[in-house]
Amino acid sequence: MITFDKKTLHDRIYACWIGKNIGGTLGTPYEGSREMHDITGFASKEGEPLPNDDLDLQLAWLRAVDELGPQNINSKTLGEYWISWVTPHWNEYGICKANMRDGLLPPLSGEINNEEWKHSNGAWIRTEVWACLYPAMVEQAIRFAYEDASVDHGFGEGTYAAIFVAAMESAAFVIQDAYALLRIGLSKIPADCRVARSVKIVIKAFEAGVPWQEARQLVVQDSADLGWFQAPANVAFVVLGLLYGQGDFKQSLLYAVDCGDDTDCTGATLGALLGIMKGMDGIPQDWRAYIGDGIKSICLTNGHGRFPQDCTELTACIENLLPVTTRVPHQDLLVGRAQIVLGDKDDFSAVCEEDFCGRAFVDQLQERSAFSYTIEGVYADVLVEFNVRPQIEPNGTLAGFISLTPHTMPEQKHFRLRWLLPEGWRAQSEKNLFTSAAHSTFRSHASTAFMLTAGEQTEPINRIVLEITCAGRPTPLLVPIAIMG
Repeated sequence: MITFDKKTLHDRIYACWIGKNIGGTLGTPYEGSREMHDITGFASKEGEPLPNDDLDLQLAWLRAVDELGPQNINSKTLGEYWISWVTPHWNEYGICKANMRDGLLPPLSGEINNEEWKHSNGAWIRTEVWACLYPAMVEQAIRFAYEDASVDHGFGEGTYAAIFVAAMESAAFVIQDAYALLRIGLSKIPADCRVARSVKIVIKAFEAGVPWQEARQLVVQDSADLGWFQAPANVAFVVLGLLYGQGDFKQSLLYAVDCGDDTDCTGATLGALLGIMKGMDGIPQDWRAYIGDGIKSICLTNGHGRFPQDCTELTACIENLLPVTTRVPHQDLLVGRAQIVLGDKDDFSAVCEEDFCGRAFVDQLQERSAFSYTIEGVYADVLVEFNVRPQIEPNGTLAGFISLTPHTMPEQKHFRLRWLLPEGWRAQSEKNLFTSAAHSTFRSHASTAFMLTAGEQTEPINRIVLEITCAGRPTPLLVPIAIMG
């Protein structure tokens, strides 16, 4: 059991957003620079922060959690909120919206036609909301970070970066050792991914006593093939600031921003992480006073609702949700899952770094096709996987798999599959699938290969519905499938 003093937790959450605002404001004037800098402070007007998508995109996610409840949050619901509230059309933001409007569900929305930007920075810069809603609940934080990132980054490095950062931020509520946080973050992503590679370059350079400027150059050289505004290098710049700054808030942020590239993102993320680790006492008063408490939005439409206007209101909104997000179901407590308690005194005696590490989540992701998505049902989840990009020509074929995983009480289930197809199309698959009456510790699943054959004509987007009914259950599972022509 981990117990948080409510006042301490409030302080850490508030410091997260103040640090986010400070770092974003510090770095924004230098965004996109390819050279190193030597800055000493703010280049913006005193008294207010600069607008920053790093922060305000998270307000849309918070609205989704507040309105729908965390149990209904997944990449599909977040995608709908993205279309409703996020205004920019640049880079991956625009690509994912275009894909979703064509009927492509996340993570396909972040994977299709997005080779240039799925490895970029748009996702890992907006992970703090998940860490603050799930403090010291690392597995939950990274799961939601994945659902979030996959909307516009699919299975790219941008998604791995989001998982890495979310893990560190969630753990930072109870662990303040930088190396421990890095080990936790690295344990959640593929060891051979580009984000992990860049982070390890910085760690090795720091341990060898290499000057920060040289460490920065090593990262730039290693990431040259990816181009600018990409996650591996910029996440590494955050790590550089964290290590070389050695706990000093100002110096850490200056190192990160001085590295150049996506400077508002590196400064903002590091400021948030240090805010979580150190609380408000760790943020210099003069920098706090310079930007104030307000939030300047750049990416959200406010025409049909209201978002938090300052860090105080944002913190209060998160605190209102904590009794729900930190609740652990009773049945999970019985099998030893850690409980989070909001009380009057911190008690982190049960905290163990090893308990926060583990590769189960990312290993599961890597087993999937990049062209796949999940539909969550009342009594089962449906995984749709294509062998290749989901595109078809007239009279052409497209193959894939359907997998069903029940998540209710152990019982044998009989599923029937019925394909609702465009005129002239055909589908081949098993019509009946069965799952066993498995024990609660084992999730039985059933799967079938399928083959779709197009008719004489195809549309730019061809919409299919797979209807799955379960004997003895009143609710059908309706699986939308969009195929590009």
